[in-house]
Amino acid sequence: MEKISLENELKSNSYPGRGIIIGTSPDGKSAVCAYFIMGRSENSRNRVFVRDGETLKTEPFDASKVSDPSLIIYNAVRKSENNLIVTNGDQTDTVYNLMSEGKSFKESLETREFEPDAPNFTPRISGILYFENGFNYEMNIRKKLGYPPYYYICNILISSTSFEQASEESKKIKKFIDNKLDDSYIVLGPSVSSIVKLKNKYRFNIMIKYKKNELLYKALEELNKLEIKNVTIDISINI
Repeated sequence: MEKISLENELKSNSYPGRGIIIGTSPDGKSAVCAYFIMGRSENSRNRVFVRDGETLKTEPFDASKVSDPSLIIYNAVRKSENNLIVTNGDQTDTVYNLMSEGKSFKESLETREFEPDAPNFTPRISGILYFENGFNYEMNIRKKLGYPPYYYICNILISSTSFEQASEESKKIKKFIDNKLDDSYIVLGPSVSSIVKLKNKYRFNIMIKYKKNELLYKALEELNKLEIKNVTIDISINI
């Protein structure tokens, strides 16, 4: 297995989002669990980690600025008997409660799917550390809509100084893409970006999930040749 430098990976990524690291110390004598968190929106950035007994949870830094607590306030780490549960969302409580009823870690997570945060559809990343008869761990990424390695992802960002024009051209591009691809591709959107307006431009996203790239690459080549006035199109592949 190829070793990578986490420091270099994070340095090269302007937005790593939420991350969970599970492993052991270099001497193998101690379990290690690390968690980092970022946010795109002001609402997401307005949170801090707080320890509450044996639980680590997120709380608003400024409660008066919370616009929607549903996806940003949750128990991040909980202890359950000889286990330590760590996740990037409220599935921490799902795992805790169902394992208390006798379900396995995997069975507990099968009751959940991606976060309802279109257009991102954030995967639910979960880990558990077992401390009975030594140390072991398990990780799971719940991706019912298909994320790498199940699918590759292409994101098309459409932006314009006019909200109406960005919206209208996004619909035209979606129709164009739909006509070029077959049923093996999953095309989501267009939807307003999580950061709706940046540098005086309104932004819409189209997300394409795929396993084979032949039709997609041909469609993108043709899309690049189209003359679309007053709209900027940025394409990211395998994000």
